[in-house]
Amino acid sequence: MPMRAKDESPGHTGAEAADPTAVTDIPGGDRRSSANEASGDRSGAGVRDGGLPRRESASVRRSSGPLPTAKSARRYWTMIIVLSVASAGIALGILAWDNPMPITDPGFWLIAELRLTNLVVIAMVALCQSFGTVAFQTVTNNRIITPSIMGFESLYVAIQTSAMYFFGVTAIVELKGLVPFVVQLVLMVGLSLALYGWLLSGRHSSVALMLLIGVVIGGGLGSVATFMQRTLTPSEFDVLSARLFGSISNSDSSYLPVSIPLCVLACLGLYLCSSRLNVMALGRDMTSNLGLNYKGELLKVLFFVSILMAVSVSMIGPMVFLGFLVAMLAYQFADTYDHKRLFPMAALLGFVVLGGAYFVMKNIFYAEGFVSIIIEIVGGGAFLLVILRKGRL
Repeated sequence: MPMRAKDESPGHTGAEAADPTAVTDIPGGDRRSSANEASGDRSGAGVRDGGLPRRESASVRRSSGPLPTAKSARRYWTMIIVLSVASAGIALGILAWDNPMPITDPGFWLIAELRLTNLVVIAMVALCQSFGTVAFQTVTNNRIITPSIMGFESLYVAIQTSAMYFFGVTAIVELKGLVPFVVQLVLMVGLSLALYGWLLSGRHSSVALMLLIGVVIGGGLGSVATFMQRTLTPSEFDVLSARLFGSISNSDSSYLPVSIPLCVLACLGLYLCSSRLNVMALGRDMTSNLGLNYKGELLKVLFFVSILMAVSVSMIGPMVFLGFLVAMLAYQFADTYDHKRLFPMAALLGFVVLGGAYFVMKNIFYAEGFVSIIIEIVGGGAFLLVILRKGRL
């Protein structure tokens, strides 16, 4: 019986096996690529090989934007709506709570108009503290410091104490006018700009060095103010202490024509710099590599921050932990890096925190002048919590 020299059954040659894209003849006259055939039948391979059919898993749509998933976007806008409703409720409570007149009576609106000044001051301070702190923490790449480290509160305390020390109790009353308010603003902004321009203009400029010198200046001003306070009489010290507490009652309606435009312009300037702040959050080297003038952007942001902090401190006095508390909550609730979304969240949180503290102290404890007590207790506790967690938010 003759032996067959080789298998005559149809099959692939060596060249065809080596080249998966080779074209093969298929009975029936169709010519197709074996690669296309393999890719076309890949979806049913599991069934033909005896395996279980593949189930299509519910894929989560993601993007590279500031809110990468639908869940994060839903969470963000839910928080914005909740905080907006809470802000509206607090504003209505401040205007209408314990108002003896019915809402349909013209006298109701006369009383509400008298309370409107405090409401505007609360909104303005919330904007100043929230925008200023978030921007300052971004350019310094540190989430556990606030602009207060630059000595704004210490300078305010030194100005008030010096007026009492050199001119007596009457000076405190005279410092309530518009001209002393503008002088305080100019001194605070001028000192901060001189500090920034001097420390950030050299070849070896350093943000860390700027912060350290700010701490030293603040400590020195505080020591001088403490020395002068020791020489005051008890009655003078009592009057001065009332001014050194962060209080809504320290504000004056005559300040608003100057403070409102400054606050709005500085907040608008920071909001328009949101995209650049997103880049600056990556660090100095990365910012320079991406084509931004890091030093110029840093000076511009610090200029806006100094205006906001000077307006806030001059309006109501020192309030160290308000900005830190608001910024920390904004990072947690917004859960995004985009400053266009961080700023509105922080501003709403600032109004809820400050307005809520004012409403509670005024209508429950009848101590509206000491809003800073609640802010300092809650904000200081949050600061300690962050420090104990090694500064990680």
